[in-house]
Amino acid sequence: MVAAADLEAAERVVAELREACAARLDEVAAAMEAEMRAGLREEGGSKIKMIVSFVDNLPTGNEEGVFYALDLGGTNFRVLRVQLAGKDRRVAKRDSKEVSIPPHLMSGNASELFGFIASALAKYVAAAGEGDGRQRELGFTFSFPVRQTSIASGTLIKWTKAFSVDDAVGEDVVAELQTAMEKQGVDMRVAALINDTVGTLAAGRYNDEDVVVGVILGTGSNAAYVEEASAIPKLKLEGGELPKSGNMVINTEWGNFYSPCLPITEYDQALDEESLNPGEQIFEKLVSGMYLGEIVRRVLLKIASQSSILGDVSHTNLKTRFSLRYFYVSLLFRELPVPYGKKKRELMLIKQTLLLRLAFRTPDISAMHHDGTPDLRVVAEKLADNLRVRDTSLDTRKMVVEICDIVTGRSARLAAAGIVGILRKIGRAAPGDERRSVVAIDGGLFEHYAEFRKRLEATLVELLGEEASRLVEVKLTKDGSGLGAALIAAAHSQY
Repeated sequence: MVAAADLEAAERVVAELREACAARLDEVAAAMEAEMRAGLREEGGSKIKMIVSFVDNLPTGNEEGVFYALDLGGTNFRVLRVQLAGKDRRVAKRDSKEVSIPPHLMSGNASELFGFIASALAKYVAAAGEGDGRQRELGFTFSFPVRQTSIASGTLIKWTKAFSVDDAVGEDVVAELQTAMEKQGVDMRVAALINDTVGTLAAGRYNDEDVVVGVILGTGSNAAYVEEASAIPKLKLEGGELPKSGNMVINTEWGNFYSPCLPITEYDQALDEESLNPGEQIFEKLVSGMYLGEIVRRVLLKIASQSSILGDVSHTNLKTRFSLRYFYVSLLFRELPVPYGKKKRELMLIKQTLLLRLAFRTPDISAMHHDGTPDLRVVAEKLADNLRVRDTSLDTRKMVVEICDIVTGRSARLAAAGIVGILRKIGRAAPGDERRSVVAIDGGLFEHYAEFRKRLEATLVELLGEEASRLVEVKLTKDGSGLGAALIAAAHSQY
């Protein structure tokens, strides 16, 4: 039985959380639109980078031929082969292979890393048995920060995700891959360098010509959209000719969006201060699946410090901070002597992986939020298994579900406000606009978390109004980083 005083103390924390998470969504959407306009005017003019992707043609469905894709974004990479057969048959055939990158190559040199990738690609192409003499074309999804200079070139700004191949920084990653493929005898041209958000937009457009926005809502979060080239002042400042299509895909990098109107709580502030990148990626830290479980854990820890409804904190994992994981990640990038440094990085990568498995994750939040059992048995199991919080009362478990609802609801509503900001920027879903506007969304947060998806869709109606929202649709669009890359290669084919 929970003491009344303890329950009241916990309820105060939850009430304060609900109030702190309440967002002025119209202001958020307006601020997002304003930041986008500033980012399009000049480099560094906005918190969000508004990167010109140089993708000026999106697939139409008429594309034919065999195209390849390379998806490099973590400790594994994928190679894909896609056969396109025009309007009637669309994707006639598609297959792929995933390859693990040996840990020592993640901290070696560029020629070794890209050589390994090109070798795997060569074997994959050879197994396909193609020999019609036509040079193949490839879309390259490279999920690391680059400064793109054309549709098929971009210099690496920095590595993330446990990579530290120092001699690749500042170099053109497409040129590195092209050189490695030539050494392996692979007759293939990199037709496009993209990120997964742009790929999601392309994959969505391939099946629906009304797709104008692509969004990632998973471990991370980002958005891309189709902009009129004439509305991009910094494109003109660069002295280049406007594309014949009249359009240009913009990679917003909205994860770094910040505005005083964002509902930032004490838990968000503490999480940000303990992160590897304090003061950066604030919007992503409020929205993406990477952080939702950690925010809930921090709320539960505060409740545990002010009441006994979660038991003795010292006997739980409530103090196992997300910052430990950041600590181990940071060690991966320290300047360490070689070969000791390489061994050290590999050990730290193993530790990081183990800690990630112990974390209170978004799938756990989703499972508790969707618990339909009368006694909230799933909530009890997740608390016991992940946080070692046992013997909770039904009232306590109901409170945990409420916390999940508040944190997830804020995430979904902010994501919806960001989408509305984009739609308003391009004059969509406005009074009198009769065009259908489709938003292609990829990522586990949107795909697997039903309550998140429902809240996002409801918020779009709330912000746009019943009438305008009827012409706005969100669609799950999977594998933008693979299929989307091949489709963009096809749309920019030399043939």
